[in-house]
Amino acid sequence: MRITISGLPGSGTTSLGKALAEEFGYRYVSAGEVFRDLARERGLDLASFGRLAENDSSIDRLIDERQKEIGQQSDDIIIEGRLAGRMVDNADLRIWLIASPECRARRIADRDIQDGETAKAVTIERERSEAHRYITYYGIDISDLSWYDIVVSSETFGRGPLVTIVTTAIRELLHR
Repeated sequence: MRITISGLPGSGTTSLGKALAEEFGYRYVSAGEVFRDLARERGLDLASFGRLAENDSSIDRLIDERQKEIGQQSDDIIIEGRLAGRMVDNADLRIWLIASPECRARRIADRDIQDGETAKAVTIERERSEAHRYITYYGIDISDLSWYDIVVSSETFGRGPLVTIVTTAIRELLHR
């Protein structure tokens, strides 16, 4: 089983991915963590690193190729990343999480220990930057959700109910 989980920053993809990996004993791979690690290694915040990535396509391409390679060569894996559902051609289940900008900004502020207004501004800039890069590099419109098998609100459904919904879908696929 290969499962991809995607969504905009702060939508809950990491929380869901880790919970599902634990539930099913699958390996968990996060493109966002790779991106954050690369930013830290260069001593940059996410917004600055995003701007750098706009001018250096090798950063995104490295992350995207890595998740594509891992996804296509691995079984029993959860791959979490903005483009995971589009990059892993042989995914068995593609999930996209949605939440309002305000909800996502609150989560990011809590996670990154910053105020809500700063988190919202940084998040909007990050989304703009990523959308521009995805359309430029791959011709991918990040707002096109037709690629996904499940689109669910992590704002409407908290972590527990969200895990239950997706677990039910996975179990259904496993019993085919």
